[in-house]
Amino acid sequence: MKQVLLRGITWNHSRALPPLVATAQRYEELNPSVRIQWEKRSLHEFGHADIATLAHNFDLLVIDHPMAGDVEMTGALTDLLPLLSFEEIKDLHDDSLGPSFSSYLYRDKLYALPIDAAAPAASFRPDLLDQHGVKEPVLWDDVVALAKAGLARMPAFSADLFLNFMGLCVSRGSPIAANPERFVDHKIGTRCLEQLDELAALMPNEIYRMNPIAIYERMSSEDSFAYCPFAYTYSNYSRKGFGAKPIRFTNPVSLERDLPMRTVLGGTGIAISAGCSEQALALSYSLFVASRSCQATLYGMCGGQPARRSSWRDPLLNQITDDFFSRTAASIETASVRPRYRGYVSLQESAGEAIAEHCKHHGNTRKTLELIDTLYRLSLKEGTKYV
Repeated sequence: MKQVLLRGITWNHSRALPPLVATAQRYEELNPSVRIQWEKRSLHEFGHADIATLAHNFDLLVIDHPMAGDVEMTGALTDLLPLLSFEEIKDLHDDSLGPSFSSYLYRDKLYALPIDAAAPAASFRPDLLDQHGVKEPVLWDDVVALAKAGLARMPAFSADLFLNFMGLCVSRGSPIAANPERFVDHKIGTRCLEQLDELAALMPNEIYRMNPIAIYERMSSEDSFAYCPFAYTYSNYSRKGFGAKPIRFTNPVSLERDLPMRTVLGGTGIAISAGCSEQALALSYSLFVASRSCQATLYGMCGGQPARRSSWRDPLLNQITDDFFSRTAASIETASVRPRYRGYVSLQESAGEAIAEHCKHHGNTRKTLELIDTLYRLSLKEGTKYV
């Protein structure tokens, strides 16, 4: 019997690789003529690597939605929409958490099936808050008080700063990338930069070397801080035995009374290279991974963070994660979808670096916003090169 090999690429974490390896193993058992080989890359490479190069080397790609514009430009990925039945599309749409499914729909093409859902949320060590006699924060001012006490950290990698800045702006009502000259409303942007600067000033400079994974690794292994106000979630750290000390996740605080914080959608989808020679088989496996039954059982139980709303309501998944899914679902249901135009992906890093410099040196807010606008306009111009 001739064996068919499908090669896939995902990112390097227990939330990403083990559930896909488990699904591949089971799919191979059900389909003995198929072999599926998953490889991994760093989280930074995941968010910024060249999609065309990856698609040339792999059949299956785990991607995030901001790549849609670049994908359209290169034609590197398969449009899945005409390959799916009406029932399959409806099922994926109706049972996806928040905008997880719609985020991969771009200009009437579907570039991935959602398999993972995430957005920034708050996290904390209940034992440490109790030890310090502090209650779980409810308002932004409570977070500032925790930071003043040395108990709070936030990830300040460039992309994380930029995405959390966007979340603050969206929460206060600013459109994102709606104006070709200005990335956000400057009055709102000023207030949001001031809030990030306020928090960063109360934290050690090590935060600029920390992404969400670094935050959670430290929080789950040391007692140096107890709270993070917003970082892309990883249910693994709420699971008993994954870290030395479990972390509890919850929705972000309100910025003011009656002003809850909205965050910016993360998560991933499984895509098929346009050059894949076994597209029907690749789609069959992708639908297997994205199915209701697999997401709630094999995928979710092996460390994955499903994209299915039904999985987030699953009693067993919540039982083994300290109710991670029920505690944080609202942060994804209300999450904002990132821009997806051609050229956007590079803006996450360059504009994030501008915000990091602003926070490190308490820079001029007006100049920082003008720099973000300049970088934004350059990213728009970059996209037009390929029209």
